[in-house]
Order: sequence, then C-alpha cells, then structure tokens
Amino acid sequence: MDFADTKSHVKHVLLRARYAAIGAAVGAAVGAVFSRNAASTGGAIGALVGATVADTRDTASTFLEDAKEKEFGPLSNGDDEQN
Repeated sequence: MDFADTKSHVKHVLLRARYAAIGAAVGAAVGAVFSRNAASTGGAIGALVGATVADTRDTASTFLEDAKEKEFGPLSNGDDEQN
C-alpha cells in the first residue's frame, strides 16, 4: 500500500468516525427525551446510521467522479505541483 492509498484510507476512516459520532449524538439526544434506556439505544442506532451514511456518501462520490472522468476525460494530468 503506497502513501496515497494510506492517506485515502485514513481520510475515509476519519469521515466514517465523524459521521458515526454525529449520528450517536443526535440519536442519544432524541432518545433522551423519552428515557435513559432510549437514549442509550438511540445513540447506538444513530452511530450505525451515521457510519452507513458515510459509507454510502463515499460510494456515491466515487461513482460520480468515475462518471465525470468517463464523460469529460481525466480532470488532471498529474503533472501539477499543487496538492
């Protein structure tokens, strides 16, 4: 695995963790309106939903990038010095 793949993988993991944390917070807040047990369950379900949304978003973004590249050609030729 080269550096670009590692960087991409780390970005994906951090995005998924962020979405899971946001989902857990929202789920727990909604569940807390009802009871402590509901807050715990809402947090767990919210985390699962957040992680699923992050994976779905990543898959959709990859699909759209591939479609754009197919339609319009490569967006960069890889010779530029900028990141």
